[in-house]
Amino acid sequence: MHGRGPPSASTTSVSPTGDRTGLEDSSLRPQPDVRVGSSTNALVPISMAERSVGAGWWQWAGLTAVVAAAVAGDQVTKYVVRSHLRLDESVKVLGPFTIHRVQNSGIAFGLFESATAIVTVLTALAVGWMLVFFARGGSRHPVLPAALGLLIGGSLSNLVDRVRLGHVTDFVDLRWWPAFNLADSFIVVGVAILLLALVAADRPPTQPKRHLDVAAR
Repeated sequence: MHGRGPPSASTTSVSPTGDRTGLEDSSLRPQPDVRVGSSTNALVPISMAERSVGAGWWQWAGLTAVVAAAVAGDQVTKYVVRSHLRLDESVKVLGPFTIHRVQNSGIAFGLFESATAIVTVLTALAVGWMLVFFARGGSRHPVLPAALGLLIGGSLSNLVDRVRLGHVTDFVDLRWWPAFNLADSFIVVGVAILLLALVAADRPPTQPKRHLDVAAR
């Protein structure tokens, strides 16, 4: 006479209605194959693991270097112009290019001159937004430190002048365009680099040309 042993991993019981139900041990059920880079439900694989696009230390270092160079270059040139030229005085350099000292209380190229306080607040908000954007996505493209560095550096330099002097000094005069300074140029170049980077990123990858194997025919 054999004694009853412990219940097996899989047993069959009879329900009150006479139906047989299988009871399986959960430890013997097939477990999902969880791998690094898989989706959260561990069943739908993805092609590659997601990586952080926030700015790293070297992106911040590059941004800081570009911002410092832009602010220093703009401030030095403005100081030289203010030291050697009186207000509205000009010096002809070459062709239409003239150094002409003027004051601008608005934004780039003399726009919104009568709204200094509003321009100052908007510039500060724009600089803050660009810093937040860079912190969250500074590693998306290698040109972002340079492009945003020029934008932030030019905006900061003009912002410092508006807070300290109540106006910015413009001196680059091409006769056919309103006078501007290096900070304005940095802002325009930074925007241009960003646009070019966005266009290049949205361009679909080129498909490799398929070569016909004539010998196989």
